[in-house]
Amino acid sequence: MSRKKPDRMSDISFTLMSFVFKVMDLFHSPVKKIDSFGISEGMTIVDYGCGPGRYIERASKLVGPNGKVYAADVQELAAEAIKKKMTQLGLTNVEPVVITGYSCPIESHTADMIYALDMFHMVKNPTELLKELHRIVKQDGFLIIDDGHQPRETTKSKILASGVWKITEEHKKHLKCLPV
Repeated sequence: MSRKKPDRMSDISFTLMSFVFKVMDLFHSPVKKIDSFGISEGMTIVDYGCGPGRYIERASKLVGPNGKVYAADVQELAAEAIKKKMTQLGLTNVEPVVITGYSCPIESHTADMIYALDMFHMVKNPTELLKELHRIVKQDGFLIIDDGHQPRETTKSKILASGVWKITEEHKKHLKCLPV
């Protein structure tokens, strides 16, 4: 009998979520959202909780050939979806990463920016997650995180309780945080 990994949805749920995102993206392009994050040429960024990779193509183009995008998720199916997108779209600066629990195999102080979208509400131990993101980001880097399906005050409370991030900007759709 296998145990479910923490914060990991079933493969069936992941497949259904991927389908729902495809339909949503027909009506509301995710490009506009990611364009507001301050991604620039040459950056190393992490799409944490990348899912099926709805932001990967745009992120890859924004960082350019001298930048890098890590597409990180706890779902093995996410890594497969990212590899497929890399092949189909010719994305040579993207690397899929499978996360185990809250341990991400990306080296410490690697990322100029991490974005974590539509996933924070599902995290069972937000402090542990936020500490891991803090480990990955450079000291002068930043985190973009949205509420997902929870109230803004809950998101802010979880971030501040971690003790490793400070909220520096609050936007309608996301928060920008700097490492403490």
